[in-house]
Formats: sequence, C-alpha cells, structure tokens
Amino acid sequence: MEAGTEDRSQQATGVEDLPGSGEEPGAQGMTLFGRYLTLWVALCMGVGVALGQWVPAVPATLSWFTYAQVNVPVAILIWLMIYPMMVQVDFTSILGVRRRPKGITITLVTNWLIKPFTMFFFAWLFLQVIFAPFIEAGLAREYVAGAILLGAAPCTAMVFVWSYLTRGDPAYTLVQVAINDVIMLFAFAPIVLLLLGLGDIVVPYDTVILSVVLYIVIPLVAGALSRWWLIRTRGEKWFQEVFVRRLGPGTMVGLLLTLVLLFSFQGEVILANPFHIALIAVPLIIQTFFVFGVAYGWARAWKVNHEVAAPAALIGASNFFELAVAAAIVLFGLNSGAALATVVGVLVEVPIMLLLVRFANATRSRFPVETAGPPTGGSRPASATP
Repeated sequence: MEAGTEDRSQQATGVEDLPGSGEEPGAQGMTLFGRYLTLWVALCMGVGVALGQWVPAVPATLSWFTYAQVNVPVAILIWLMIYPMMVQVDFTSILGVRRRPKGITITLVTNWLIKPFTMFFFAWLFLQVIFAPFIEAGLAREYVAGAILLGAAPCTAMVFVWSYLTRGDPAYTLVQVAINDVIMLFAFAPIVLLLLGLGDIVVPYDTVILSVVLYIVIPLVAGALSRWWLIRTRGEKWFQEVFVRRLGPGTMVGLLLTLVLLFSFQGEVILANPFHIALIAVPLIIQTFFVFGVAYGWARAWKVNHEVAAPAALIGASNFFELAVAAAIVLFGLNSGAALATVVGVLVEVPIMLLLVRFANATRSRFPVETAGPPTGGSRPASATP
C-alpha cells in the first residue's frame, strides 16, 4: 500500500491522534481530544452529575423530549457521533461482506450464545454470592436483573464510535450491527425470560424499533445521500481528504455531550448509592473484559482482518444501554435496583471501552492484512494496517 494512501486512510478516520494507535500525534484535528480522551470522558461524567444536582431544570426540561423511553436530545447527539461512520459506507461494497463470514459468525455467537449467559453468571456470582454480606438479598436479585438486561442487549449506537476509533470497516460494522438488531427484536424477550425466570414480561418493542430507526436508519440514509451528493459535486478526493477528515471532532464532541446529558439524568441515583455502585461495577467490568477477550482472541485465531476483528469484539463487549435502561424502568421502576444496575453499566462502559480501543489499536500488527479482493468499506483501502 502506498504511503500516501495510508496517510489518507488515517486522516479519514481521525485515529492518528488516538492514544495507543501506534501513530505519532498529528498537529491538527483531534490531537487534544485523542491524547486525553479518557480525561475528557471523566470530566464530562462529573459535569453531568453536577448539572443534574445544581441545575436540575436542564435535565428536567430535556426529559420532556422523550418518546418510547428514548430521549430525543440524546438520540441527536448519538446521531452526531455515528454520522461520520455512516457517511463512509459505500453501499456497493456491502455485498462484499458475504465473502468474509468469519466476522459475522464471531459477532453472532458472542452476542447471543455467550454474552447473556456469562453476564448472568458473573452478576449472580458477585452480587448474590461473594457480595452477599453487603447487599440485601432482594436488592441483589434486582441488581442481577439489571445486569441481565444489559447482557441481552448488544450495542447498537456506540459501537460505531468504537469501530471508528479502531479504523474498523464501516460497511462491515454496519452489517454486524444491523443483523444484531434484527435478532434482538425476536431474541431479547426470550433470553430475558429465561434468565430472569419470570412468567410475565413486557418488552418495550417500540423502544427497540425506534432506537433502530434513530441510531441506524436515519444516520445511514443521511450519510448515503450526503456521500452521493458530495462526491458527485466535489469529487472523491475532496470528500476523502477534506470532508471526512473534518468530521472527526464531531464524533468526539457528540460522545462527550452525550455523557453530560446521560449523567445529568442519573446523577441523583449515582450519588445516593456510591458503595453499591462500586459493587455492581465489579461483575460488569469483568464481563466486559471477558467477552472482549473471547471475541478478539477468536478473531486472531481465525486470522480475521483487524478492521473486522476489532469491531466484532467491541460489539460484544459493549451494551445497548439505552434499551437496557428503558427496559429496567418499564419492568422494575425508575428507583429500582435493576434501573440502578443499568445506569452503572453506562458509568463503567465508556472508560473501559476506551481502554479496549487503545488495546485493539496497540495490537493491530498481530492481525493479518487482507491482500486480495476488493475493499469492503468504500471509503478507504480494506487494510488500514501499517
């Protein structure tokens, strides 16, 4: 691969400034965000909690704009995060995914045959056995229920950010997420039923469907139309080297503002339960590392390309926390232990996922480079590996 092509690939994804990416920080773009992203995330969490406590009118007003348990302002910010990924998808290249079935296999097996059950196991082991002296039995069961809701809902929106940060193949990531969403419409309720052992459960299907529309359909259509129009009017070179590069800061700004809003909504719950939050976080963190290790190690053993392997592992490691929080509120109530557990899922997920992104970027060289066949993602060469 020519050096100029590789440079443009890095510019398009904005990862040359990410910690652990293996690249020297550039002088432009997202250097400040990329080098200290974990710090900005922690600060935004603190700002969100403080905003909810000191200026409660802000989250109270924003909470009015909610439909089917989906907060529209948060959805718009998530759209801002994932649009840069969607605009890079070349629909003509999506068909190439069928020639690379290993990544899809890893995603589906990890998310539906491994993840929900390991989440249940770790949550039960820690919250109802190891931490039993510190948590009342009924409350521990509610915490486990919240963990189950997280484990049964694979990531839909944020995974586009993680894929973007690891230079994942945008078209392949889209297919992985889309297939998961279709399965989730039918499998979420039975898995939750099985693991909770409940005889009656109301699953908010309108939340699932609306989330898919908001987080996939709308940004995908917007990305496809804008991509087509910009390439037609300004040319492929301008689109790749100017437009896509300028989108990089938008992803990080969207991520940070989303965290501010999420934690402004949940700040009171977090502050009221500091010790239990620490206990709940333990199995969730272990689960995240475990599932990532299974999927990432499997991908390496199967010699899957890194731009497919990294998103496949990150999808399994992260959760569709919007759905999990909404389902916990619907099923158990806003002030329930289950709702608190799902909020803790949001609290620990972003810092841990950033750490895994850094690890994935640092281990890129251990994965093979695709040398044959057309690229799957139309925005850049199939291999972004140096």
